[in-house]
Amino acid sequence: MLAIAFPAIDPIAVELGPLVIRWYALAYIVGFVAGWRYCMWLARSGPARPTAQDFDDFLPWAVVGVIIGGRFGYVLFYNLPYYLQHPLEALMVWQGGMAFHGGLVGIIVAILLYARRNGVSPLALGDLIACAGPIGLFFGRIANFVNGELYGRATDVAWAVEFPRGGFVPRHPSQLYEAALEGLVLFVVLALMVRNPAIRARPGILGGVFLAGYGLSRFVVEFFREPDPQLGFLFAGATMGQLLSVPMIVGGAGLALWARRRPAVG
Repeated sequence: MLAIAFPAIDPIAVELGPLVIRWYALAYIVGFVAGWRYCMWLARSGPARPTAQDFDDFLPWAVVGVIIGGRFGYVLFYNLPYYLQHPLEALMVWQGGMAFHGGLVGIIVAILLYARRNGVSPLALGDLIACAGPIGLFFGRIANFVNGELYGRATDVAWAVEFPRGGFVPRHPSQLYEAALEGLVLFVVLALMVRNPAIRARPGILGGVFLAGYGLSRFVVEFFREPDPQLGFLFAGATMGQLLSVPMIVGGAGLALWARRRPAVG
């Protein structure tokens, strides 16, 4: 079968002596900075709180929440038996291994703690962060493609790619599917919705749409993505990504509907 050869992209973006910055790390940096600036811009065009200053103050909370949550989620959901035998390696974030669902839990905890400490509505804060979430997802999935990881299942479609880590078998470039759905499409949907004053006045709608939208996108793409080898297919032939996405779809839809029925806030 014909396939597109995987582009020979060096996973190291910048190397200056002992300083080494990989594309994956750069994706996190760009995602955090771009998301932070976007949230500040949205805050200036909305109600009194959260303010642009709130997002200045919240950025370190977000970084800690995403990194700790993402790593803990990977250890817990994707490779727990291994890390029970090698517990110190669970702290070696630089070796790779992050899970979106864990990072989501981490940033939700950070939102709740920050909102309680600073007198901000956690739903209003979460709504704007949800609008920025697809930015980080887009760059993260592009970095997955550059690294040749999290590739798709074998296929004979015309745009199949031969990933070296995938045994040079033609596979779906599922990282790009995720970048398109979880990143570009979800960003556009939320960007259009956040401009509606009636939606902005009901905190929780945007956050709920993000949760349901990501969950649905991830559930669909998992049909094209190769399951993690240490897990394979699980309950009823579903992957871990699909099982973790179902509560997001249900919970996100429920949150959005609940918020839509609430009275508008000033």
